Amino acid sequence: MFKSRSDAGRRLAKALARYKDDHPVVLALPRGGVPVGFEVAKALSAPLDIIVVRKLGAPGQHELGIGAVVDGDHPQTVLNEELLRRIDVPKSYLEAEILRELEEIHRRQQTYRKGHPPVDPAGRIVIVVDDGIATGASIRAALRGLRKLAPRRLVLAVPVAPAETIESLRAEVDEVVCLATPPDFFAIGQYYDDFRQTSDAQVIELLDKARNRVLAPSPLAARSPSEESKAPSR
Repeated sequence: MFKSRSDAGRRLAKALARYKDDHPVVLALPRGGVPVGFEVAKALSAPLDIIVVRKLGAPGQHELGIGAVVDGDHPQTVLNEELLRRIDVPKSYLEAEILRELEEIHRRQQTYRKGHPPVDPAGRIVIVVDDGIATGASIRAALRGLRKLAPRRLVLAVPVAPAETIESLRAEVDEVVCLATPPDFFAIGQYYDDFRQTSDAQVIELLDKARNRVLAPSPLAARSPSEESKAPSR
């Protein structure tokens, strides 16, 4: 369905083009969401930043997600209450797991942002981007954390996700933009020709490129007064 994450981002940007004049903020989930978010931010002339979410793993089965946590001014935790009851997760384990993942979130924020402050979403249109959604636990935590930061409008934008997951997330946002909701969804990677893992170095490079693009002066602003006076009148 998509050649690569960059291809998905360019196609997603077309579906979001109406927001360009509203000066939105694009927040991507690293690592795989950043190449997608980069293309969206570039097309919309918007700043690009990250929102880091970490899965909470079950005792002895860390790949089994019992929830997710997102850091920020208001750290948010979203738990799978039914699963927690079924496998009887001790409260002490859960608290330690949340603390451990918050520390990892902080480390990744420092690594990716390299000391740059986060983009302030308050009063802005915020477009949250990932390369796809499966269960939705991580993105739900991100959206709930962002909602507390008072964006003017919160938009979730992804290339592909199961229809039932998208429906379950509509209450968390003002709008959902999803290019495809295939009925036989199994894994995000099955809808990409190239789904190689995005590296930390790639995330840092794309964030730097986006930051430099936003901060770069326009060609007109970069011209000296003498050059401006020599410009032909129209």
